[in-house]
Amino acid sequence: MFETDFRHLLQPYALPVARLARQLHAEVMGIRPDYVTKVSFGWQTVNFRLPKLGFINALYMSKSDKVLLVFQDGRLLDSPLLVDDGKVKKVRWIPFEPGDAIPTDEIAILIAEAIALRS
Repeated sequence: MFETDFRHLLQPYALPVARLARQLHAEVMGIRPDYVTKVSFGWQTVNFRLPKLGFINALYMSKSDKVLLVFQDGRLLDSPLLVDDGKVKKVRWIPFEPGDAIPTDEIAILIAEAIALRS
C-alpha cells in the first residue's frame, strides 16, 4: 500500500525530484527502520512516525523542485542544516535539490535528537 501511494504522490514531479525523494526516503528508513510511514496527499508528504511517540518528521515535495526533510520539533533542534521561513512556530527543515549530497550522519543525529524530545 505505501509503495503504491508513494508512487502516486511522486507522479506530478520531475524525475530528478522523484528520485531525490526516493533516495531521501531510503536514507531515513536506513537510519530508522522502525519508522511507520504514511503518504499524506493533502500535504504532499511522506510522514515518519513511531508508534508510541507519534509524528517525528516528514519528506515534503515542494513546488519549487525541492524536497524538504521536515522536523516537527525543528525549532528545538540545533543544526546549521535546518532552516525555516519565519512563519512557522515549531517546524524547521533541510532543503534538498537534485544532485545535493545527503549528509546521512547529520540526519541520523537530528532524528535521534527529535525522537529524544518526544520520549
